[in-house]
Amino acid sequence: MAKLDPSAQKKSDHTANYWLGGLTAVFFSLTIFFAFNSKPHVAAQPEIPLVDKKFLDTSPWRQTYADLVKAKEDLSDYDCYACHDKAKPPRIRYDTNQKIIIPKEHANIEMSHGTHERNNICYNCHNEQNLNTLQVRDGNVVKFDNIPQLCGSCHGPTLRDWEAGAHGRTSGYWDRQLGDINRLSCANCHNPHAPDIPTREAAPGPHYLHEASSHEPSKSHR
Repeated sequence: MAKLDPSAQKKSDHTANYWLGGLTAVFFSLTIFFAFNSKPHVAAQPEIPLVDKKFLDTSPWRQTYADLVKAKEDLSDYDCYACHDKAKPPRIRYDTNQKIIIPKEHANIEMSHGTHERNNICYNCHNEQNLNTLQVRDGNVVKFDNIPQLCGSCHGPTLRDWEAGAHGRTSGYWDRQLGDINRLSCANCHNPHAPDIPTREAAPGPHYLHEASSHEPSKSHR
């Protein structure tokens, strides 16, 4: 059997090594190329503006008598007998259409409680025998800081919803071990003399943190 010349064998080995080295370099380069280009392309997301702070405000619309007492505010507006006579209830006057005539001393009061215009009698809520208290429909007397009991004497289902947390606003902690809850009173949102709440601007909807797909609602439907 013929043997290869040693020099030719050496040359052949060098050639094979060059080819193997070149192929290794090519495959290594392809590995790096595919590794860097296999990552999914993420489109640049637009900057999401912060929500207006007015939607984060948890302060109630109105202050109640209980709030004023807690804050040690001036309660002189609730001292009815600073002006009225304790010996006799104030006389309520009506016009020819049987609508109450608001005295000039109470000109800031808007009487608009109920669309039927039958709740225009002050003594439906105020106790004519003691103007510094209120009276519920069953005749029981309550203080100014017990508004839910007064309102609930006519609005029973709403009172039950409020007690269950389904009506009104509750803030604080669901886990009572972490802290207490804060329940707003009826008069924190409703003016007792004109309880309709004006329409408020709705808070903006949530922003998607990824590109919207065809299955997601458009902004016009949020």
